[in-house]
Amino acid sequence: MKIAFQGAFGANSDMACRAVFPACETVPCFGFDDAFAAVRAGEADLAMIPVENSTAGRVADVHHLLPQGGLYIVGEHYQPIEHRLLAIKGAKIEDIVRVESHVQALAQCQKWIKAHGIKPVVHADTAGAAEEVSQRGDKTVAAIASDLAGKIYGLETLATNIANGAKNTTRFLVLSRSPSEAPVGGDVITTLVFRVRSVPAALYKALGGFATNGVNISKIESYLVDGNFTAAQFYVDVEGHPKETPLRLALEELSFYAQEVKILGVYPAHPFRRQ
Repeated sequence: MKIAFQGAFGANSDMACRAVFPACETVPCFGFDDAFAAVRAGEADLAMIPVENSTAGRVADVHHLLPQGGLYIVGEHYQPIEHRLLAIKGAKIEDIVRVESHVQALAQCQKWIKAHGIKPVVHADTAGAAEEVSQRGDKTVAAIASDLAGKIYGLETLATNIANGAKNTTRFLVLSRSPSEAPVGGDVITTLVFRVRSVPAALYKALGGFATNGVNISKIESYLVDGNFTAAQFYVDVEGHPKETPLRLALEELSFYAQEVKILGVYPAHPFRRQ
C-alpha cells in the first residue's frame, strides 16, 4: 500500500500518513493536485490531504480540488502539530534573520516570528524548507518544520512549540479512488458540496431540511466558483449517514432548492471530535 501526500519526507502530512497507516509507503508530491493525480493514476492507493488547522483556518486550494478531484473521502484524521525552528549546527536564534516554511506553518507561528523580528518567507512545504536550509549551510536562515524533518535533514532545534496556539491541530482527509461508506447507525460524517444562486433566502431554504430533520451541520464554508459573483459553492460536513431517514430527507429537500449536490464521502467520525 502507498499513500501520497503534499511535501517532502518529514512534512506534517508525512507524519499524519505514518500515524494512521504505519505499514504504508509514503509518496511525496510537490503539490496537492499532484497527490490527487498520483491516486487517480494508480501510483498511490490513498492520499492524505490537510483541509483545516485550528490556528490558521482552512488550507487554500484544497476545497476547490475536492469536488473535481475524482476521489472520495474515506476517512479523517486530526494530527497535533508541533512546529520547531530548525537551523544548521552552530546557529543560534539571534543569528536568524529569515525563516522559511509553508504558508500555513508561517501563519500558525506568526506571533513568535514577529516577536523575534524574523522575516517570514513562503516555501512550498515545511520539510522542503528544512531540506534547503540544510543544503544551503547559512546560519542566518532557519526553517519551521517538524522534529522528523530535523532528524532527516540533520538540523538542530533552536525553539520548540512556537505555534500561536497551545493546541495546534490539523484535520486531514484520507482520499481514495473508490468510495467506502461507513456502516449505517455508527458515528458517521457525510461531506457534500452544492451550489445556490445569489438570490434572497436561497441558502436559508437549502439548509432548512437539515434543521427540520434534526441533522447537525458541523462545518459549512462557501467560496465563489467559475470566476463570477453570481453563485456560490458550499462545502458541508454533516453528522449522519445518507441511508438514515433524517439525513435522507434533508438531502431530498436540499436537492429541491440547490444545484449540483454531490456527496464527496461517507466515513467514520474521528474520536477527536468527541473530546
